[in-house]
Amino acid sequence: MKITALVENRSSCDLTPVHGLSLYIETERHKLLFDLGPDGTLLKNAEKRGIDLGQVDTAVISHGHFDHGGALAAFLKVNHTAKIYVQRRAFENHFSKSLGFVKVPVGLDRKLMDHPQVVLVDGEYRIDEELLLFTVRDTSRFYSTANDTLYDEQGRDGFAHEQNLMIFGERNLLVMGCGHCGVVNILERAKEYGPKVCIGGYHLMVPVTKRSVPEDILAGIAGELAGYDMDFYTCHCTGEEAFRYLAERVERMRYLACGDTIEF
Repeated sequence: MKITALVENRSSCDLTPVHGLSLYIETERHKLLFDLGPDGTLLKNAEKRGIDLGQVDTAVISHGHFDHGGALAAFLKVNHTAKIYVQRRAFENHFSKSLGFVKVPVGLDRKLMDHPQVVLVDGEYRIDEELLLFTVRDTSRFYSTANDTLYDEQGRDGFAHEQNLMIFGERNLLVMGCGHCGVVNILERAKEYGPKVCIGGYHLMVPVTKRSVPEDILAGIAGELAGYDMDFYTCHCTGEEAFRYLAERVERMRYLACGDTIEF
């Protein structure tokens, strides 16, 4: 399996960083994208890496925020065959509200909801023997206060529109986008699938202020993650301060920046 970060907040190479996430993953059966990033950055960075997005056969959008699915229209212009799996509720209206300002739309383009390549999913969904999508209902443990700025049409966002991806292989891989439901809760839900590698953001930073969540939340998460026999690669919305805190306490914790590649 080979994973390349095509969109991420940080870059130490020739690829352009932007606030968002897109991972290009090659497995035994698939060439897939997990999230698409916010804009055309995905296409430019893929070209720099010699990755033909027209050959992608499967895409997953982790949840209904534009920094993970804003490039959907651009992707559909260069790829006319891939199936794009999205939770149905991801196309509802989603907003951000911080520092007392009005709610700002942060959702996906609803006009693309009925596109023939888009597959709307309700809850857990098995794509094939290699790929499984699952959602999380129990968000009770070490839930990030950075979620407090995010809303849907009913009020505070409960993230029923968030899905995670399991890839089964020699080492089972868990992939999440922002981990809004809480990395501890997602890992607990994923235990039955036996992941040995976990990649994704933990949403421990408020994007507007760049401030991290309180230390008691970080300490709780670090204590839980340290108990897993697993390699962790975090990115995007975890935030640099939270990453440093976790990396000092979780031995197998690394950062995955734009352009970085993992193979196993």
